Amino acid sequence: MFPMHAAWLEAASPVLDPFGLIRATQDYWQDTFERNVLYWDVMRRRGNQYLDHMAQTKPNVLGFEAEVLMDGRDLPRPVNYELMRILPPADTMIDPLKRPFVIVDPRAGHGPGIGGFKPDSEIGVALRAGHPCYFIGFLPFPVPGQHVEDVVDAEIAFMRAVGARHAEANEKPVVIGNCQAGWQLMMAAALEPDAFGPILVAGAPLSYWAGERGRYPMRYTGGLLGGSWLTALAGDLGAGLFDGAWLVQNFERLNPANTLWSKQYRLYANVDDESERYLQFERWWGGHIVLNAEEIQYIVDNLFIGNRLSTAQLITRDGRRIDLRNVRSPIVVFCSQGDNITPPPQALGWVSDLYDGVDDIVANEQTIVYCVHDSTGHLGIFVSGSISRREHAEFTANMDYIDVLPPGLYETAITPRDATEDATDGDYLLEFRPRGVDDLQSLVQRRDDDERRFATVARLSESGLALYQQYTQPWLQAVMTPEAGRWMRRLHPIRLGYKLLSDRNPLMSTVPVLAERIRRQRQPLAQNNPLAQWERSVATRIEENLEAYGEWRDRASEALFMTVYGQPWLQALAGIGPDMARVRPHPGHAPEHQHFLRTRRAALRERIASGGAREAVVRALIYILGGASATDERNFQRLKATREELGKSLDLQQFKMLVREQFFILKLDVREALEALPTLIARDDATQVDTCLAHITHILDASEPQSDRVQKRLERVRALFEKARPAALDHEAPRA
Repeated sequence: MFPMHAAWLEAASPVLDPFGLIRATQDYWQDTFERNVLYWDVMRRRGNQYLDHMAQTKPNVLGFEAEVLMDGRDLPRPVNYELMRILPPADTMIDPLKRPFVIVDPRAGHGPGIGGFKPDSEIGVALRAGHPCYFIGFLPFPVPGQHVEDVVDAEIAFMRAVGARHAEANEKPVVIGNCQAGWQLMMAAALEPDAFGPILVAGAPLSYWAGERGRYPMRYTGGLLGGSWLTALAGDLGAGLFDGAWLVQNFERLNPANTLWSKQYRLYANVDDESERYLQFERWWGGHIVLNAEEIQYIVDNLFIGNRLSTAQLITRDGRRIDLRNVRSPIVVFCSQGDNITPPPQALGWVSDLYDGVDDIVANEQTIVYCVHDSTGHLGIFVSGSISRREHAEFTANMDYIDVLPPGLYETAITPRDATEDATDGDYLLEFRPRGVDDLQSLVQRRDDDERRFATVARLSESGLALYQQYTQPWLQAVMTPEAGRWMRRLHPIRLGYKLLSDRNPLMSTVPVLAERIRRQRQPLAQNNPLAQWERSVATRIEENLEAYGEWRDRASEALFMTVYGQPWLQALAGIGPDMARVRPHPGHAPEHQHFLRTRRAALRERIASGGAREAVVRALIYILGGASATDERNFQRLKATREELGKSLDLQQFKMLVREQFFILKLDVREALEALPTLIARDDATQVDTCLAHITHILDASEPQSDRVQKRLERVRALFEKARPAALDHEAPRA
């Protein structure tokens, strides 16, 4: 029996108003009929939209006009990617001297365009800030023989082309990689670091084994399916092509309540208002693309199951090691607790996989900034208007500051500005709080026993794939033709769901006629109709039951995975013995890396007493401001002022190098670095000493109130500068 909503019972009292109940029932069933017709008409339009979209040579859901600058099919190793320049709207002014932004879309089953899907998007935010914008998208079908490494090389070529077009900006392009595009960009930046400016990876999975017990079940998929041989099977059934609809189907299975009920009921219940929004989203969601079988096999074996990227185990075909520690640009990681596709552990686990601690990050000259949203889902990271107006707007506005942040690990916090602050600076303030690698443990929750389980999956997957390739693959490849592969894609359940409800189905021919007639005289049902309230109550119960089923399924899947791959005999069969303390190498422990750290420290120690007033002022400011618990974007304005006063001959890149070097020196030996300040400043005259002190004081006065710790550090610096005055006077005397 359906549950009875209290409001329905109250409104449906036949004793008080039997005729009112009859009218309400009549109105409800008429509205139900109309909504059904309108709902199926939306499904018909969705099917037609899908067929039109897939018939295009270059389907795209970009909401901005664009022109193609480079076609990846013309590269030495051709790929199905394109570099496009976004043409700004007529009412948008672009400053050609501002650093360009490049948005790269994920190729994960859907078509391109999600980064510029709406005006409130990553592209829209950058355009409104006056930055030139570029977009890297792709075509539905890959070039024969195309490989993941070819795509990475193509993105490097595209970034160099954008940098060359904006050489006068004196800044390398900012690049944003959504989801799968994030790890591609990190691979590219590790191979050719000088081609990239700051990198923002949004919802990008970089450490696939990471996760939290009881949440994020997608990481168990490889083990529960028995490894990557199924990926090879799907590629062979497609005659060398892998249908992206299989990836989309995996995403949809994550949330059965939304897939099987909520998404469609929301449209049915609000068909008068939801139709256009639904169709707009479905245009992207249903734009399934195809990958080469070799591409998806590489991704599954090396990333999804092998998890080799985050520990520098990937080697390219020409022998180059892909080590994320080689990335010289600041890295901004944006993820969300509400994302069940790329949760925070997978987005941030690579940091602890690579580094022992913050000193290790600093020695590698890396700046890593992370932001964890509380609730938005995976797609919300890219397409949510509220996220674009706040998080992406703040990242865009502060990329220049992020570019000069001293190396280290920072967590961001976005807070409303004080009402007394200048409104032209925006509604929010972006703050950077220094963190340690150990601080990530609460998010990453790395466990050695889980690592052993996933390592077991990886090794057994290799064996299963080898058996499939030896005994089954040759037979399938011999019988599967390109035409047979096309029929396999056409018969995929998700694709059929679009096609069977289009105008190609004769049974749908009466739907548009009825829908048009209903729209002309449509009168939506009153919200307080008792039967409508009862319907919403039933819908809520169905959704809750499906959510309960999804939670039970996830718990059962996790328990099965933990039980099966936690068996000591199975781990031993995979070559993982009980004495193996760590199943993956930690690059930070490698002897060559330790040698690099020692060499780096020795070189910096020789530069402690090198330099003059510029080095002294920057070193002093870094030391003083390091006494605060956090830094924010207002300090960037102070740093820019410092650069102007230190000398206009110092361009921004040189200034960034100066800031980083002085930060390294302070981290190496703060006592010796401070004791060298009088030596640096004494090389100038006494007037210069006073000028430098006044400059430091002015910067700090602009950021009052200061903590007691900052004030104590300022007094220590003041004393050191005063100590330099006699030597400076002696230096000045001969000129007198």
